[in-house]
Formats: sequence, structure tokens, C-alpha cells
Amino acid sequence: MSYLISELAELVGLSRTTLLYYEKQKLIASKRQANGYRIYSDKDLQILRLLKQLQAGGLTLKECQSCLEAKIDQVMLKNRLQQLDAQIVQKQKARELLEALTGLGSMRQWHILANQLAPDAHFDWLKQQGFDEKHAFYLKWLSKDMNEHDQYMADFMQVYHSLDRWGPGTKEDSLRALTLLPSMPKKVLDIGCGKGLSTTLLAEHTEANIIALDNEPTALKQLENRLIEQGFKDRVSTQCASMTELPYSPESFDLIWAEGSAYIMGVENALKQWKTLLQPQGCLVLSDLVWLTESPSQASVDFWQQEYPDMQTVAKRIEQMRLSGFEVLAHFTLSDQAWLDYYLPVNQRVNELKKTLPNSTALQDLAREVAFYKTHLGEFGYEMFVLKVC
Repeated sequence: MSYLISELAELVGLSRTTLLYYEKQKLIASKRQANGYRIYSDKDLQILRLLKQLQAGGLTLKECQSCLEAKIDQVMLKNRLQQLDAQIVQKQKARELLEALTGLGSMRQWHILANQLAPDAHFDWLKQQGFDEKHAFYLKWLSKDMNEHDQYMADFMQVYHSLDRWGPGTKEDSLRALTLLPSMPKKVLDIGCGKGLSTTLLAEHTEANIIALDNEPTALKQLENRLIEQGFKDRVSTQCASMTELPYSPESFDLIWAEGSAYIMGVENALKQWKTLLQPQGCLVLSDLVWLTESPSQASVDFWQQEYPDMQTVAKRIEQMRLSGFEVLAHFTLSDQAWLDYYLPVNQRVNELKKTLPNSTALQDLAREVAFYKTHLGEFGYEMFVLKVC
């Protein structure tokens, strides 16, 4: 059979321009009729169909021509196969992301990676998606999945609602830090106070006026009840606000206390912003999760890269504190008891809720965290820092 160029184009699904280009490359060859029309043979049709099959394998036109005109180059095909495999992996990642963004899949790994590579931009993006600052922080550090965030936080709060401690610590460690201050404070801001264990300790062992600040209303309500019971309501007030936008004038306090909370906004940001609220020679006490070894195991590195990518060694944190205008008066690692007092109640509460929440991601995360603490504590720990404005 013979075909006009328009007929051939329709049969193979290619444009007239493409066929003329292929002819110029000598892949096909036409014969001219007396009227000047191009006529193609059935062989040309079959070559074009075979060519399309080869192109479907990701080969370039030149590579397809090579396969048609000579023995197949196996090395070339294997290289093309490797490239295609890499493209498939990238396309699959793209599909998973689009699936997650439309609410059809998990965004956890994407959020974790975004927080590692671009933490500030990622945080701003979360707020653009409709999360207020409080829940943007919760999503960044806890749920790590905007599609499952509400359920995650509901399960998470079921665990912590009945617990006094929301992070490692002991009364003895807090008192030790208090005794390392150069003088007793008169005006104190307790940032990220939670249910107020440190707040009531400060009230009991100083005569200071104290503001206890947190962004979780349920925790502050329990603290207020505790303050009334212990008779501290006249010297201690609560404030529900963000630690990133503190509603206080410069030099309002001679002591800022922040146990386990500076990481939320980033230690370096906290040092910079909180310093302005301190009076000359004012003090800052904070605890932060740090590496206690210069060569942690790969398992620890992988775990904390997801949970706290800004984790540093003690020496690095001290350097940051000095560069931020603080003198480091003292520092010490929290006791093992600080971890036991936190994780034992968490573990007990997780086990209590497993029957009613068998598929809870929040409970699975907490169980994994407890198990990791048991096997790797010593490579990392909480360090308490006692600082003074230079």
C-alpha cells in the first residue's frame, strides 16, 4: 500500500512537519508522483510504528535511529534504563507529594524534610495554609502532618492532660540552677511554663513577682488552680501568649526562666529576642536538648535529625550564647532522674490508651520516643544553662 503524507500522519499520530523532519533524517523515504505529491510505502509506516515503540522506552531520536540501522548498543540501553529508573523515582516522589497535598496521603516525610532544609520558610508556609502560630509550632514539632494534625493533637493531649511534667526535669535540678544565680530575682518571666512546676518552685523559693507564660490555655488553667491552692496568686500571674511575640517592654525582668522551651522558636532566636526583655546584668536560665558526645551513633543522628534538627553540642550552644551577649555563669546536665520522672508517666499513660487508640500515630511516636530514650540516653541529654547579660 501507499500513503499520502496526510494519510500517513493520521495513521501514526504524528504531524506533517514531524514526518518531513524524519524524512530529512533519512528514517523514511518518499517517492514523488507526477503531480509532486509525496507517496510513502507500507515499510515507512512500519518503521514509524517501530520508531514510536522505541521512543516510548525513553530513547532519543538519534538513539532510535541507531537501534533501527545497526545492532542494539546494550551499554547505551542500560544507561538509558538507569536514567529512566531515576526519573521514575522522582516522578513517584512528585506523585506522593501531590497526593499528600490533596489530602489523600501522609505529608509527614515532606514536613520533616522541609523543616530540616528551610525551617523558617516552612513555618511561614504553615501559617499561610491557615494554621495559627500555636498550631504551626505543634505541627512542626509534633504531628508533622497537616492532613492528620487535628487527630494527632487530640490524641497527644489525651496523653498529657493528666501529666504534670511535659518534659524532662526534677525539682532538684531546677533548685540547683536557682542557687547558681548571682542574686535572688525580683521580677521573673517563666516562658513555656506548662502546668507550672517551675513556676511554683520559683514562687516558693523567692519573693519575686512572677509571670507564667504559655500558649496552652488548659495548662494555664491547671496552674491557676495550683497557685490558689498554694497561696501564690498574689505574686504570680498567668499569660496566654506566644513566646515569639512577648507583650512586654524592654528591660522588664531581671530573670527569664525557660525550661525545655527555647527549642520551639530556635535557641539562637530565643537568645536574641529574650535578651531585650532583661535588665542590665539580668539572667536567663534555660535548658536544651544537646549532644553529650562528639560521635553519636548513626541511629541517634537519624532519630534527632527528624525530631530536633538544630540539636547541638554543649560547646556549640555556649558559643552561640556568648555571641548573643551572654556570660555563661554555669551549666550542668540534667540527672537521669529527670528523664525517669518524665518518661515513666508518659509510658504508663500511652499503655493505658493503646486499647482505645490502637492506630494512633501520636501514641506510636511517643512509644518510639520512650524506647529510644531507654537505649540511647547518654549520647544526648538536657543541659541547664545559667546565663547573665554581659
